[in-house]
Amino acid sequence: MIPNIITDTIPNEMSAVNEMIRNQLYSQVDLIKDVSSYIIKGGGKRLRPALVILSSLASGYSGGSDHLKLAAVVEFIHTATLLHDDVVDGSSLRRGNATANVVFDNSATVLVGDFLYSRAFQMVAEIHNHEVTKALANATNTIAEGEVQQLVNLQNPEVSEEIYYKIVGSKTAQLFEAAGRLGAIIANIQEDVQEALAAYGSHMGTAFQLIDDALDYSGDVAKIGKKLGDDLSQGKVTLPLIHAMSYGSKQEAKFIRDTILARSTADMINVIEVLEKTGSISYVYGKADYEVKRAVDALENVPDTRFKKCMVDLAIFAVERNQ
Repeated sequence: MIPNIITDTIPNEMSAVNEMIRNQLYSQVDLIKDVSSYIIKGGGKRLRPALVILSSLASGYSGGSDHLKLAAVVEFIHTATLLHDDVVDGSSLRRGNATANVVFDNSATVLVGDFLYSRAFQMVAEIHNHEVTKALANATNTIAEGEVQQLVNLQNPEVSEEIYYKIVGSKTAQLFEAAGRLGAIIANIQEDVQEALAAYGSHMGTAFQLIDDALDYSGDVAKIGKKLGDDLSQGKVTLPLIHAMSYGSKQEAKFIRDTILARSTADMINVIEVLEKTGSISYVYGKADYEVKRAVDALENVPDTRFKKCMVDLAIFAVERNQ
C-alpha cells in the first residue's frame, strides 16, 4: 500500500505513473499480460518510483513527463527483480498473496521478469538521455552482482557485517540510489545535488532493507505479508543472525550456526529468544536509524521544498513501518 506521505504530496504524479504502468504492460502474449498484471496489482509501496518523482521535483524539474516515465521504469525493474527473487528463493508468499511462481510456474515467472526488464529499457531509449541510460545500466548490473553474491553466501555462517552491507548496498540500496539520481539528472541540476540525492537514496534503501531483515524475526505475519523466518528457511544470513552469533554465548552462537546450515525454521521460537537476549533486533533498528540520519543529512544542500520534506518523512517511514 502506497504510504499517505506520498499520496498527499504527489497524488497526480503517482496516479499518472500507475496509468503508465498499466499501459506499458501491453503484449500480444496473454501469459505476459497475466503474470505482469498479477504482480503489479499485488500492491507495493511504490517507494522507488515516488523517489524518482520527488527527486526530480525537488531539483526543479519542469521539462515534461520524463520523470513519470522513469518512475515507471524503476518500478518495472524492481518488479522484475521480485519475480526472479521469488523463483530463486522458492518463495510462496509476498505481500500476503501467493507469489507468481506459485500461481503460474517458475519458467513463466522468469521469462516475464525478462520481459519487464526489456520493456523498461525500451522506455529508457525513448528519453534519449545518455546519463539516464548509463545510470540505469550501472544500477541493474550492480543489482545482478548483489543477487549472485547473496546466492553464493547462502547457508554461510561466516558472513560478516561487511559482506552483509555489501550485498545490501548492491541488491537493495542500488535501485533507491538510482531513483534519487535519475530525478536529478533529468532536472539537469548541479552535480553536487545529484550526488546528494543519490546518497539519500542509498542510505534510505539500506535502512529499508535493515528493517525488512528485522521484521523477518519480529514482524506481524498479517502485516508483513510473509512468513516469519523466510530468510532463515532460504539460508540468508542477515544482520540479526550475524549480531547474535557475535554477541551470544558459544552455545547460542553454535545453535544459530547450526540453524543456518539446516535452513530450518523448526526452532524459530528459540532463534527469536536468542535474538532478543542478545539485543540483535534492537541493534538492527539502531543501524537503520543511523542510515536514516545519514539520508536526511545528505539532503542538506537540496533546496527546501515540500518535495524535500516528503523525502525526509519517507526516510523516517522506512524505519517506523511495521510491514
